[in-house]
Amino acid sequence: MGGRTVDCAVWDLHGQLAERTVAELLTTVAPRKFVPAYASWLTLDLSRIDSPDALSRVAADGWSFTKWGLRRDPAAPSEQAALRMAQAVERYSQALGAPLAVDAVGTWTPSVALAFAQAVDPSCLRWLEDPLPHHAADAYEFLAATSVPLAVGERAHCDEDPTGLIQYIRPSALTLDVVGCGGLTRAAQIIPIAQAQGIPVYPHGRSLLPGLHLAAAFPTVARAVEYRLRWEPGRQRLYEMPIRPENGHIRLPDTTGLGTTPRSTACPTLC
Repeated sequence: MGGRTVDCAVWDLHGQLAERTVAELLTTVAPRKFVPAYASWLTLDLSRIDSPDALSRVAADGWSFTKWGLRRDPAAPSEQAALRMAQAVERYSQALGAPLAVDAVGTWTPSVALAFAQAVDPSCLRWLEDPLPHHAADAYEFLAATSVPLAVGERAHCDEDPTGLIQYIRPSALTLDVVGCGGLTRAAQIIPIAQAQGIPVYPHGRSLLPGLHLAAAFPTVARAVEYRLRWEPGRQRLYEMPIRPENGHIRLPDTTGLGTTPRSTACPTLC
């Protein structure tokens, strides 16, 4: 992880020295100033809530779409757990009038994933994210053959071939973690590969700031960034200039580099 973090830090320094934003360094055209965002709330589990009120309040904030946790009940047989989760997706998608993205949050098994794919109405899903613990071709073979839209990429690392990942999983979305995949340099190399395959990229929220610059620089491919409602507001309090979404969009910082300064290293008022 250290080298990948250093890569983003080098881009930040380059931008500061060149007096440009990182997004401007990544593209030859003017980057967009406002980047669409989608909201995720993985600690709020669809299969364990009794009312769509919380979902409705989030969806009303102008996000491109919403993503929710969908955890398998470890005490239930695979088919029973899958059916319950499929019913929850359909119920709340219909309540909100829009398909939902869901995340298995590392709790599913291959048998649960296949049973879910056979039980759910795919029109209620924007995507099912990382239903299996590893990007293994043999494990994804059966899932990729179903009509369920899949999203992968959060776990992609710098040694993984994105072309192979796209071709054998055939995802509906690539949820790339900009730091985890190797940094901004590697992420910028993956963008044209995804574009050639017609796969939209949705940068993962754990690397929100570099993902924001990536999405600003490549708007036709990187459609929206993830904003993690449960964790990101607290993390942003660590910065001198916090990022705050407005009506489902995030403004690209107009200061040089990545555009933020941690409070611990911010210049005192009198300096």
